[in-house]
Amino acid sequence: MTSQDQSQTPNNLAAYCWTIADLLRGDFKQSQYGRIILPFTLLRRLECVLAPSKEAVLAAYEKVQAMNLPEEAQEKLLLRATNGLSFFNTSKMDLAKLGENGIKANLDSYIQSFSADAREIFEHFKFGEFIGLLNDANLLYKVLQKVRATDLSPQAVSNHDMGLTFEELIRRFAEGSNETAGEHFTPRDIVRLTTSLVFMEDDDALTKSGIIRTIYDPTAGTGGFLSSGMEYLHELNPQGVMKAFGQELNPESYAICKADMLIKGQEVSNIKLGNTLSNDQLYADKFDYMLSNPPFGVDWKKIEGDIKDEHTEKGFNGRFGPGLPRVSDGSLLFLLHLIKKLREPTRDASNTQQSTGGRIGIILNGSPLFTGGAGSGESEIRRYILETDLLETIVALPNDMFYNTGIATYVWILSNKKSDERKGKVQLINGVNLCGKMRKSLGSKRNEMSEADIATITKTFGAFETVDATTLDKLGLDKPKEQKSNRGRQSANPKIEAPKTFAAKIFDTHEFGYRRITIERPLRESFQFSDERLAELRFSNKPLNAPMKWIYTEQQIAPNPTWTDEADCKQYGQLADIEDPIRKYVKVHFSELKEKSIKDLINAKTWNDQKQTLLKAQQLQSIIGKEQCDDMNTFESVLKAACQQLGIKLETKEKKQITDAVSWKNPAAEKVIKKIHKAKANPFYGLFEVELEGKKQIVEYKPDGDLRDNENVALDPSQSVNDLNEAYFIKEVQPHVPDAWIDGNKKDEKDQEVGIVGYEIPFNRHFYQYQPPRDLVGIDEDLDKVSAEIMNLLQEVHS
Repeated sequence: MTSQDQSQTPNNLAAYCWTIADLLRGDFKQSQYGRIILPFTLLRRLECVLAPSKEAVLAAYEKVQAMNLPEEAQEKLLLRATNGLSFFNTSKMDLAKLGENGIKANLDSYIQSFSADAREIFEHFKFGEFIGLLNDANLLYKVLQKVRATDLSPQAVSNHDMGLTFEELIRRFAEGSNETAGEHFTPRDIVRLTTSLVFMEDDDALTKSGIIRTIYDPTAGTGGFLSSGMEYLHELNPQGVMKAFGQELNPESYAICKADMLIKGQEVSNIKLGNTLSNDQLYADKFDYMLSNPPFGVDWKKIEGDIKDEHTEKGFNGRFGPGLPRVSDGSLLFLLHLIKKLREPTRDASNTQQSTGGRIGIILNGSPLFTGGAGSGESEIRRYILETDLLETIVALPNDMFYNTGIATYVWILSNKKSDERKGKVQLINGVNLCGKMRKSLGSKRNEMSEADIATITKTFGAFETVDATTLDKLGLDKPKEQKSNRGRQSANPKIEAPKTFAAKIFDTHEFGYRRITIERPLRESFQFSDERLAELRFSNKPLNAPMKWIYTEQQIAPNPTWTDEADCKQYGQLADIEDPIRKYVKVHFSELKEKSIKDLINAKTWNDQKQTLLKAQQLQSIIGKEQCDDMNTFESVLKAACQQLGIKLETKEKKQITDAVSWKNPAAEKVIKKIHKAKANPFYGLFEVELEGKKQIVEYKPDGDLRDNENVALDPSQSVNDLNEAYFIKEVQPHVPDAWIDGNKKDEKDQEVGIVGYEIPFNRHFYQYQPPRDLVGIDEDLDKVSAEIMNLLQEVHS
């Protein structure tokens, strides 16, 4: 490229750099182009930037070599000779001197002569492998000729323009590789929107002279969010300084991000490689602005131990004090990580503001809005965010906006420096229709947001206003109608499509909260000592119940029914002769049985213990009789009297087995009393006044677990918890189940009030628009038409 060409825009310069792909075509896959073009562009930029201080560095290198110092100490001395740069190269060669013979070895040596941070970037690009592949294809010299002819010096291309050029190259690379695009690259329209929402509240502060701010992305990818934040500040204030920090798990993306930051003059040691959640390498830092697009729905099973240890041992002193989401989705862990890194607003002794606090923009799928009921990790995280008043707004994005997924996505904006009008409030913005179809899809990305779409959202957010559902044409957003397929039979009365709208609503933070109260109903049971029910006592409870029944029936081990023969009784349960077929059958049909249970199954003691329980029950039957009784409250006294009369003593296990065998739930039976109290009646919480044995008593009934239910009572700070719960109970529960009560023992762990507090943000429910069904007359007409067509076809077949 000639010096004249350097006057081109960053996009044109990037297009020229990308022409290296013309040389690669045929020998390399399209997805590999960026892996070659990006490091070569970086290499040429670094060389051009280093040119003015090259001689000084070489002279310093000769002196440093004689000192026999460690590499780290050598680097510190050599950096002094770079005139303020954060990297250097100690090779006497440059791209113009590598020659054609031995070019691979010379280039490898040249790369190894860079300082550690710069050298690491090329290592993570796996640049050495691609140098070898280019050399094998006889393309290395041709590529180098093209690269070294490009003037990328700071005089020809400023740091700002070079950064934009490199960003454009990254975009081309990402869009040429669906894998990279999906996992490590956020679409530009989403980046612009999120960055604007995070920064726009601070526009006035950012225009001040001498401004210095920090930006952080814990899932930095290729650095798109970091670059966007720097660009936003540059447009507002070219003299402002934005220091970038980030961490990335994928080595190649890390290399691209670090290269981009190096080109833009950033301190590249602030970009870290590794898992942010399990190994936060910037753990002591706080930031002004944070932007992130963490992976959707990715589990954290591999690092579960580290996360749980931090949650348990550090609590709120660590990152995950509010709670832990389910292992299948770690999105909320990234959000907690960011919240912990918010710079706190501070003032000195004279009340002069020292720190302005921090702001967060994070992209999440729908799951963090509502997954997890009251008391769950997800709900507790939402509770913490809303009760500490960190959430400013949530924006619903259109579907099909990302390269690797078409699911619903949302931008969350959080801040610890809310303006007075926003305190205690949350704004929800429904932007699902603010998009247009792309001319060509990129993976799953079929839609894109225009500048007008983004402006509509940012203006609504900035004005902090409610917008009733308004059609897009009234907002001046002319969207072409979607083309529908004309294949198949067309309805004579097609369903009218709902107009596409935009809307925004503002809520108090407590409106997303509720208190889950447990509603109990009384247990009603009957009992009967019938032969059929007693027969079940021959067999143990689970897990041995079914295997014992099979052995008893199929292996014919039944004893004499009267058990009068002592020999029969001794032989009962002796299964040694048939142990092998039993084990084989059990292995196939009861594979869940452990060895201990199998040993119990073939143990004669197990069978004889059950036989003794059955014998006792049959004796009790002779006294109690076989009639059904619908008042389980009399069971204890009836059983006790029969045992005394027969002189039988029941072990605890035997009594429970017999009770379970002869009793069952019966809606027509009497309520089962659990306890009689001396306290005052309180029917709301299960203390009922009844007449027993001619006098009034306060009783507590046993609850029926099968009838247990939960109700969600909306939070309202203006009323007491009990008043809210009881008013809801009277209105919504008692009219339907008058014998129900609230379980007063189920209390929230934090406030110790009745009911477990939960939070959810049902975004779609708040913006649902009713769509009336088609008119029945129109449906009938379509059915008649189809029926007539079918009859005509049948007549043709038979004629």
